[in-house]
Amino acid sequence: MSWQTADLCDLHRSLLQVAEPVFHSYGGLSRIKASLVTVKLYEDNRALRALLSQPGEWRAIAVDVGGEYCAVLGDIMAGLAVENGWKALLINGYIRDSAQIRTMPLGIWALGTCPMKSAKVADGTTQVPLALCGLSITPGDFLYADEDGVLIAPHHLT
Repeated sequence: MSWQTADLCDLHRSLLQVAEPVFHSYGGLSRIKASLVTVKLYEDNRALRALLSQPGEWRAIAVDVGGEYCAVLGDIMAGLAVENGWKALLINGYIRDSAQIRTMPLGIWALGTCPMKSAKVADGTTQVPLALCGLSITPGDFLYADEDGVLIAPHHLT
């Protein structure tokens, strides 16, 4: 069945959270639905790299960078995501190598781009609740994203 975020909002308004309109689509896939894994970073992308090195099983990762202006994902890590079967990333932060990432079969929504890579200063935390951009995300929630916006549901809807 084909779906759109607008239709999901019409059908399931009481179940959905709608992200603030701050995310931009950068990946080669512009429509994604997937179960979420979470990671909280502290200006350091090593925890994200570790996740992307594991089998993704067609899941997505919600990433909270804590407002630091640095790229936590570039073409090498996006390639790792594709290689290991991850479907998408929702990044409350920035990416780089956007031209290369646009060609990859991966959904990526981020705040923007930044050419500076992240520092290696503090470990991240995985599988924790996140509060970002008007969303409260719990590991296992479901991401729906397309050209119209980003939604979070407590379970699979379609």
